[in-house]
Amino acid sequence: MISVCFYFQVHQPFRLRPDYRYFNIGRDHDYEDDRANAQIMRKVADKCYLPTNRLILDMIRKTDGRFRASYSITGTAIEQFRMYCPEVLDSFRELVDTGCVELIGETYYHSLAFLFSRPEFAEQVALHQRTLQQEFGVRATTFRNTELIYNNELAHEVERLGFDAVIAEGTERSLQWRSPNFVYQPAPCRKTKLLLKNYRLSDDLAFRFSDRNWEGWPLTAPKFASWLHQVAGGGETINLFMDYETFGEHQWAETGIFDCLRHLPEAVLQHPDFRFHTPAEVARLHPPVAKLDVPFVTSWADAERDVTAWLGNPLQDASVEAIYALEQAVKKSGDIQLIGTWRRLLTSDHFYYMCTKFFSDGDVHKYFNPYKTPYDAFVIYNNVLADLR
Repeated sequence: MISVCFYFQVHQPFRLRPDYRYFNIGRDHDYEDDRANAQIMRKVADKCYLPTNRLILDMIRKTDGRFRASYSITGTAIEQFRMYCPEVLDSFRELVDTGCVELIGETYYHSLAFLFSRPEFAEQVALHQRTLQQEFGVRATTFRNTELIYNNELAHEVERLGFDAVIAEGTERSLQWRSPNFVYQPAPCRKTKLLLKNYRLSDDLAFRFSDRNWEGWPLTAPKFASWLHQVAGGGETINLFMDYETFGEHQWAETGIFDCLRHLPEAVLQHPDFRFHTPAEVARLHPPVAKLDVPFVTSWADAERDVTAWLGNPLQDASVEAIYALEQAVKKSGDIQLIGTWRRLLTSDHFYYMCTKFFSDGDVHKYFNPYKTPYDAFVIYNNVLADLR
């Protein structure tokens, strides 16, 4: 039996006001662009979240539960659903209630806390678990770190926190001669399983789907299913991990992305050896074929699949150092509102907007970016930090 495992990331940050200037410091404590955040959330809800949730629900029902999928939904996305479009939360609840959808644990604020503060990391993971319990009545058993940032230490910490499985990017550097189409065990772990993204097949949907210059265009459900079926005999799971905004936002409805998704279950299930499973089911059904040692940091971002999307240039490094330097003072204050404001500023998107890499990744870095340049992002962010201090 070969598992097809869909995982979708659902995230929106609280974007800062692009007009928060030097002269606002000390006088104006309203940092976030509420109007833009509301507009973006409603736009993505209408183009992606609501229609795709309806489609997924229909796919589950039409296949009598044989189609299955998983989601990670950040705390910042959940907060904005509550604020701007609660019907999206209702639609996710309806999916979870089918029993065919798994919710995955992560840091509440989509932060880089694992790299800079293990106590803050653990607190955010616990906060996210409580939120999943409150909103959906579930507890996550699979974990994904922000943007699939992963290494041996992350796996060890995830096992310590009680998760049964962790997902990561299937980079050549990590796998070497191995295939991402098997379950592995992280080198430092005794129980936790490791599921790796098949980035070639995932990116065929997420990035190349509408590229008319791509040799695989046009991509249809039967064609994509035939590519999946080629794994038969050479793997046990095909992990298709991507942003949920792939459907309707990155790839517009006019590209045919919804039609492809709609017909995919039927096309995949025509092969008798193929089944759809959630990450928890994959981890339970398939024993690990080997230990996988990943002493370096990987992610699913950009061509490099490392952390240079958020860290590495002087703008990013100075900003990250400055915000985490405030941790002890902020927490010692006991001010719940201040702690929440500080944590929203930990969201990785703020540092992503400061990225000076463009080239092949430029279009990705412009997605709902409120700033004209990385330098504007740095200035606004540090103006806010100056006021927060």
